[in-house]
Amino acid sequence: MPPTPQSDPRPPTSHERQAGQPWNASYLDGPAPWDIGTPQPAVVRLAESGGFCGPVLDVGCGTGDNALFIAARGLPVLGVDVAATALATARQTADDRGIDVAFAMADALHLQRLYRRFETVLDCGLFHTFDASERTEYVASLASVTDSGGTLYVLCFSDTGPDLGPHPVTRHALTAPFDHNPAWHIATIAPEHLRTRFSDATSAWLATIERR
Repeated sequence: MPPTPQSDPRPPTSHERQAGQPWNASYLDGPAPWDIGTPQPAVVRLAESGGFCGPVLDVGCGTGDNALFIAARGLPVLGVDVAATALATARQTADDRGIDVAFAMADALHLQRLYRRFETVLDCGLFHTFDASERTEYVASLASVTDSGGTLYVLCFSDTGPDLGPHPVTRHALTAPFDHNPAWHIATIAPEHLRTRFSDATSAWLATIERR
């Protein structure tokens, strides 16, 4: 068995420093703002169009709605997060529904500690929480677990449109860390929407990025 990932304490991310609390605190007093209880519509469309091939990694999976949906379609899925409370909820939901899916605690900035590689990687709502220096580290971390020829999907808040979420990202801020990393090729970036508990159509980007 590989070592259990995230066995050592990690420093807080820029989002945690700004919020003054760890990610896990977001799940302690009811659903987090991004915890909508169903998979994101954009993820559903990707899955229905054959966009996911296994094994699949869901980075920053939260309570597991997207991972559970993809796994229910018969693909091997691992969802990772740093919030223990969210992971416990995800595991309980998987048990209740009889879905074969794995969840583990892991630091998105050090995914190499998973000692695994994946054909498809999903980031739904995590990229925009990192600052510029963290994004460079994150992109390298993603490359360490994505198979050559594999696909990464990034769904993040954008700075365009009438309904903006927190930490909106410009197109340049999204592309820059991938453009500077030779492991990646950006195939497409398109306007999209992210659902939250407060809005069904928060402005977002959906990027499809290929691992060289």
